[in-house]
Amino acid sequence: MEAKKTKVYIYTRVSTDMQVDGYSLDAQKDKLKKYADYNDMVIVGEYSDEGKSGKNITGRPDFQRMLNDIACKKDDVKFVLVFKLSRFGRNTADTLNSLQYLQDFGVNLISTEDKIDSSEGTGKLMISVLSAVAEIERENILVQTMAGRKQKAREGKWNGGFAPYGYKLNKETSILEIAEDEAEAIRIIFDKFVHTDMGYNGVVNYLNNNGIKKKARQNGHLTSFTTSTVKAILDNPVYAGKIAYERRKNTKIEGTRNEYHIVPQKEYPVYDGKHEAIIDIKLWQDAQAKRKATAKRLEKKHGIDHEHVLSGIIKCPVCGAGMYGNRKTAKKKDGTYYPTYYSYACKHRTYKNGHKCDYHKQWNESKVDEAVAEIIKKLVQNPRFSEVMKTKINTKVDTAEAERELENAKKLLRQAEVVKDKIILQLDNLDVLDKNYDRKYDDMQKRLDSSYEKIADAEEIISICEDKLYNIQKDKITSDNIYNYLVVFESIYDDLTDMEKKQFFNTLLHEVQVFEKEQENGQIIKSMRFKFPVYYNGEFTDTIIRDKKETVETVVLLARE
Repeated sequence: MEAKKTKVYIYTRVSTDMQVDGYSLDAQKDKLKKYADYNDMVIVGEYSDEGKSGKNITGRPDFQRMLNDIACKKDDVKFVLVFKLSRFGRNTADTLNSLQYLQDFGVNLISTEDKIDSSEGTGKLMISVLSAVAEIERENILVQTMAGRKQKAREGKWNGGFAPYGYKLNKETSILEIAEDEAEAIRIIFDKFVHTDMGYNGVVNYLNNNGIKKKARQNGHLTSFTTSTVKAILDNPVYAGKIAYERRKNTKIEGTRNEYHIVPQKEYPVYDGKHEAIIDIKLWQDAQAKRKATAKRLEKKHGIDHEHVLSGIIKCPVCGAGMYGNRKTAKKKDGTYYPTYYSYACKHRTYKNGHKCDYHKQWNESKVDEAVAEIIKKLVQNPRFSEVMKTKINTKVDTAEAERELENAKKLLRQAEVVKDKIILQLDNLDVLDKNYDRKYDDMQKRLDSSYEKIADAEEIISICEDKLYNIQKDKITSDNIYNYLVVFESIYDDLTDMEKKQFFNTLLHEVQVFEKEQENGQIIKSMRFKFPVYYNGEFTDTIIRDKKETVETVVLLARE
C-alpha cells in the first residue's frame, strides 16, 4: 500500500528582475519540485513574489496570502518549502516571527539548499543563527562601503555622488575640476559675506538682483540662489581645496528597524584634496569665523527709553554700507550731564576704491526718523491709497513652480532609495562561489556608494524647496501685515514705541539713502526703497526719489510692472 504523501506549499521570491544565476523563480521552483518528489511530498500550493524585497514581509502579497491560507487550514499542509532561507526573509525578527506563526498552526519550514528543517531539534536554532548572520553581513557591507569612501577622502579624491556646485568630476581619476561657469558665483558668495556687512539674505539678494543665476544641474533645477544654498556653500571646505568625510551621516531612525535619514555632523575629518581650490584657506576660515559669530550673536536686550529705529537701513552716501546708531553722553563741568545725543554714523567697515571710507558726518536720529516717517505719511494721504492697497491684501500667491520642484525632488529621493535597497539586496544575493564574485562585489559597492550620495543630494534639494515655499508664504503674510499697517499708518505712528517703529521700518524698508549733507531747503532723504510695492500717483513702485530742488515732499516714481 502506497504511503500517504505529505502536503506542502512552496514559496519562491526574487528581489529584482535581474538575478544572479541559480536564484531565478523558475530555478527555485524546479529545485523545490525535485525535492518534494524525492521526499514523497505533494505540492498543493505555489506562492511567489517577484521583484519584492526580503527585508520584511510588508509588500510581499503572496507571502501574506500563504500565511492566511495556513491560518485558515485551507490545505492542511505540514511544511513550507523554500530554496534558501534568504527567500523566506532577511530580517531576523520577521523571519523568526513568521516561522513561529507557521508553527502555531502545526506547519514547519524546510530550506532545501541550507538543509534546514524547523521540525528537527536544531532546525529553529539554525534558522535564528543564519538569519542573524544575513543581517550582520548586510551591516558589514555598509561598513566596508563607508571604509572605501573614507579611504578615497584620505587620498584627496571625491568620494561619491554629484560634484559640489562650482566643480565637475573627472570620473576616471575621481578628482574634482573647477567648473568656471559656476565657480565665479562661489567666489562672489565668499567675498561678499566676508568683506562686506552682508548676511546670508544680503548675499542671496545681491546674487539674484545682479543676474547671477544658479546653473541647473542633474540633481536640481533651481536657477536662483537661496539662503540654504549659500549657507551650504559657506560651510563646505571643498572650496578651500579640502575633502571632508561624513559631513552628513546616514543614521538609523530611532524606534525603527530599517529606516535611515541624513544627519549633519558638527565634527568630521577633513583631508587635503587633490583638486584646485576656488578660494584660499584664509578666506574660508574668515567665513567660518563670521558664521560662528552670527550664530552666537545674542538678541539685544532692548531698553524702554530708546531704539536706533533705522539702524542698518540708512546707507552711507559715500561707501553704501549700513549706518548704525550711536549714543553719546557728555558731562558738564558742574557734574551734571548734557542730554544724550543719538546719531547715525558710518562704521567704515567697507572700502571704496581700495581706501577706507572717510565719511564722518553723524546724522541726528530724530531728524532722520521724522523725515522718513513724513515721506510715508504723504504716501498714505492719497485718498485712493487705502482702497488700492487693500486689494493687495489676501491675494493668492503662485506656489505652483515651487511645489513642482519639491515634488520632483521627492521623486528623486524615492527613486534613489529604491535603487539603494535593490543594490543592498543584490549584494546579499551574490554567490561567493561565483568566479566573478569579487568584480561584482566591487561594482555593487561603487553603485551603493553613489546611491547614498544621491539620497543626500535629494534630501538637500527637498530642504531647499521647502525653504523656498516657506519663504514665499512668509513673504506673503509679511506683506499682508505691512499693507494693513500702511493703511492706518498716519493714525498710529506717533503712538508706537521705538521698538515697534524699528520692527515696522525693518519690515517695510529695504534701504534709505541720505545726501552727504543736509540740503539748503532742509532735505535729508535722497531716496527710499521698499521691500514691497506701494501705491502712489496711480502706480505701484518699490522706489521713490526725492527731488532736492523742491521744498515740499515730492517723489518721482520708478514704476514697476
